[in-house]
Amino acid sequence: MFSTLKNAFADKEIRKKIFFTLFILFLYRIGSNITVPGINAGAISKVAEVGLIPILDTVSGGGLANYSIFALGVSPYITAQIVIQLLQMDIVPRLVEWGKQGEVGRRKTNQVTRYLSLVVAFIQSIGITLGFNALTSAGLVKEQTVTSYIQIGIIMTAGTMLLTWLGDQITDKGLGNGVSMLIFAGIIARLPSGLYALIKEYIINASASDRTTGIIFIVAVVVAVLLVTTFVTYVQQANRKIPIQYTRRAAVSGSESYLPLKVNVAGVIPVIFASSFIVTPATVLVAFQSSYSDATWYKVLSEIFSLQTTTGALIYTFLIILFTFFYAFVQVNPEKLAENLQKQGAYIPSVWPGKETEKYVSSLLMKLSTVGAVFLGLVALLPQLASNIWGLPQSIGLGGTSLLIVIGVALEISRQIDGLLMKQEYVGFIR
Repeated sequence: MFSTLKNAFADKEIRKKIFFTLFILFLYRIGSNITVPGINAGAISKVAEVGLIPILDTVSGGGLANYSIFALGVSPYITAQIVIQLLQMDIVPRLVEWGKQGEVGRRKTNQVTRYLSLVVAFIQSIGITLGFNALTSAGLVKEQTVTSYIQIGIIMTAGTMLLTWLGDQITDKGLGNGVSMLIFAGIIARLPSGLYALIKEYIINASASDRTTGIIFIVAVVVAVLLVTTFVTYVQQANRKIPIQYTRRAAVSGSESYLPLKVNVAGVIPVIFASSFIVTPATVLVAFQSSYSDATWYKVLSEIFSLQTTTGALIYTFLIILFTFFYAFVQVNPEKLAENLQKQGAYIPSVWPGKETEKYVSSLLMKLSTVGAVFLGLVALLPQLASNIWGLPQSIGLGGTSLLIVIGVALEISRQIDGLLMKQEYVGFIR
């Protein structure tokens, strides 16, 4: 790892990408600490007491605790992506057609996704402002007028769209996927405060008799994190190699071609999708808490869309599993894969080209996604259940989700750097 970083900084082009990414992330952290105009800063501490804050801050990097211009993070954009990708599954013919048009269709789809993000972000910003203002006894918003709420909604929506644009800049000119990098940076930025909160609760503020137990607990947490990190890294890098043969290529002894499929084909995207899917309804529910907190429908929905309940945690895990299967087939389209292999004069040994290849790849994807879904679900669910059952801090409960995102993004960056280094070696050889 250290040799890879050393080689990366030694290369001018890669070094430029690294510094550009760090610069964008620096801007993101500055924006996460700029409170939205019209918000009473003194009431923000009361907002932080709401149980929804830790969940939202997982995808906003602490922006909501400060009620910043980036308070929503990229959550609305992710929600819009989920909706558009679902509609592309033979539901909206126009979107299905765009999905088959390559780069041109992708640009059209991205444009529609951004328009939908605007709508989702505005609704979400108004919803959480109304809800949190009610929770703070009308102390969050300075001026209780419709105009004030609209202005706050516009500012927060603009912050989300700016953040999405910054993510696109990272994807185009920096390292990694921009949206994933922003979530990654937000989680990393919250680690010191989360660690200090644990130490403060279990060591600093603990009595002398409980201090030893607190130290043992924190050491156990650190060891558990290291073990889970090793396990997650191993599974994330595991892949299944499908042998490929070419009809137009002369067989060379000792040389074989493979089509590698990762065990966890979908990567960390299902976790991000599931988090956003839970966060959006939970955010809207906050607006109704003061008026309908005793209503049956509100209690049921709060139970469903809360990671602090066992029911919510199980639904969250189910969403991760569902999105794992869904996104695996988005990432690796068996129909297109079989078609491309046939065009290249390639085939899988013992499998007929065309439909048989499509069926074989689909079957293999289902098996790999089953393993990947169980893996993602366990890592996300077990810490959350432990937090709910034993009353551990919410930061530990969300640790599984955060760990999956951090490791997934870190591995993606590492692979991209390795690819860029290899590319530079080939360019140097050709010259």
